[in-house]
Amino acid sequence: MNLSLGIQIRTEWANWRHRLAAFGSLPAAVRLIWDASPRLVCSDLILRVVSAVVPVASLWVAKLIIDRVAGAAGHPGGMTKTLWVLVGVEFVLATLLTLCSRAVDFCETRIAEEFSREVSQKVIRHATRMDLARFEDAGFQDLLERARLQATDRADMLGDMGRFIQQTIALLTLSVAAAALSPWLLLLVVCCVFPTFLAESHYAFANYSLSHELTPQRRELDYLRQLCTSSASIKEVKLYQLADFLEQRFIKITRGLIRRTARVARRRLVAGSIFAVIGSIGYYAAYAILVGSAMRGGITVGTLTFLTGALLSSSASIQVLLSLSSKIADQFLFLSDLFVFLDVKPAAGIGEPGSSNASMEAPQPDGIEFRDVSFSYPGSERTVLRNVSFKIAPKERIALVGANGQGKTTLVKLLARLYEPTTGAIFLDGRDIREYKLDELWERIGVIFQDFGRYEMTASENIAIGRIAERGNGDRLREAARASGADETLAKLPNGFDQLLGRRFEGGVDLSGGEWQRLAIARAYLRRAGILVLDEPTAALDAKAEHEVYNRFADLATDHIVLLISHRFSTVRIADRILVLDDGEIREEGTHDDLVARGGLYADMFELQAANYR
Repeated sequence: MNLSLGIQIRTEWANWRHRLAAFGSLPAAVRLIWDASPRLVCSDLILRVVSAVVPVASLWVAKLIIDRVAGAAGHPGGMTKTLWVLVGVEFVLATLLTLCSRAVDFCETRIAEEFSREVSQKVIRHATRMDLARFEDAGFQDLLERARLQATDRADMLGDMGRFIQQTIALLTLSVAAAALSPWLLLLVVCCVFPTFLAESHYAFANYSLSHELTPQRRELDYLRQLCTSSASIKEVKLYQLADFLEQRFIKITRGLIRRTARVARRRLVAGSIFAVIGSIGYYAAYAILVGSAMRGGITVGTLTFLTGALLSSSASIQVLLSLSSKIADQFLFLSDLFVFLDVKPAAGIGEPGSSNASMEAPQPDGIEFRDVSFSYPGSERTVLRNVSFKIAPKERIALVGANGQGKTTLVKLLARLYEPTTGAIFLDGRDIREYKLDELWERIGVIFQDFGRYEMTASENIAIGRIAERGNGDRLREAARASGADETLAKLPNGFDQLLGRRFEGGVDLSGGEWQRLAIARAYLRRAGILVLDEPTAALDAKAEHEVYNRFADLATDHIVLLISHRFSTVRIADRILVLDDGEIREEGTHDDLVARGGLYADMFELQAANYR
């Protein structure tokens, strides 16, 4: 045996072990299907059992009719009572089979819909519990994409599993009848069909491996589609004349995908065709033997009809079962991506509300403390924050300033436990924030990020996002809109607070950047959390409008801890204290006047900005 052949055999054996191991997902898959709709699953199983038994009964009734007709060939006469009964029974069986087939199709469609809902719901629920670092990992994004596809792509698996059960029952009943009359012929058919199963298995696994490998390219295709169809990116696509570039890139990737999948499909076609012919040879060899036996008087014409029908159905059932078993195993390979995704845990429990941390009784107000906090993003050697230590007293207003990329937003995400510090700890009212349940911690924090969400829902729902339990409280929503200045915008919309926003859905109205920001700020007013953070959410507003928003916000938040992040020094002057971040460290700290008088980094940045207005 040469080396290449040895490697090929070992690889193929590894593929088979992988395929067999995929059946380890069977209990979880069955539980997933059952959870989707127990009533529909039970109905489908009963209907399939009936559909499997009826064809065998029909064949036997046909045998009885043919034998009686053949026996009466030399004695012409009319229909006997027995023949009328047998024809009536066959009609009832045929009608029952038709009705069961339609009912099975109905159940299969409904189960697929419920399964898609159940899987999508699990993926959404699990994804929202993942920590932020997971979403910034390309490998996790690939896994999430494969898991997401299982909601729709595995719907065929449900029908395959149902057909497998039905064909198994049908084969057992046919085999018992056929084997009792001619066991060797049934064995001949089985031996000729088995190679087809091996070929189908091999190429089904090859398809899975290829699909797994091509996940990044398919994600890139989705990204290119989004670039060319999203209102957020289409402006630059047009202005910078990127359409041809993006289209050619799309075509290049698509052609590569098609070329690789077509190569596997061609090989599967050739191998499958060859082995299908072998299977047909086995059946017709058995058929010829039966015809010869009938000509010699060894069996009746009815028995010949029954056996040929039973062998033909058995051959078809064996081929279907072998193909389905291979297909289902490979479906489980794909479905295993879903179970792997659902087994992924947030880093150090981050991101999952209601974790096992003990609930805290209402502590004495003691503010916030960062104690020697350092942070590096997973997989990166760059330190974003380095030994950061500071305190924020209850009801104190703090401003964070610094150039882009100095760690201001990262600091906020650490406070909200969207990330975990690499070293050090953060304390809230004297307790490490890791001791709080996450939902309790998040309940006490209201954050409006610079890249805030633009929810394509109604205007009232956009505001209610800040505290979703208040979505039916019109007075609170209007109060929040007035406080942020969003009420003037909403008054101009055709449907006011009930206006659908965005262009994704029919009847939606888009807003300017500043108008979207006022809605985002309204969420912070509605939330009324003990800690309020504004991470440059007013960047699209002019200086005057921003100053008004921050002043109104400061008046509202007199009894709260307020953390402001802004590049405009006219805004940060309302803070009680200013922290200057540079290269991941706090370089300066004090009031605006103190920092300007000190003549350091803050004073230099203030002077550069002030010079633009002279």
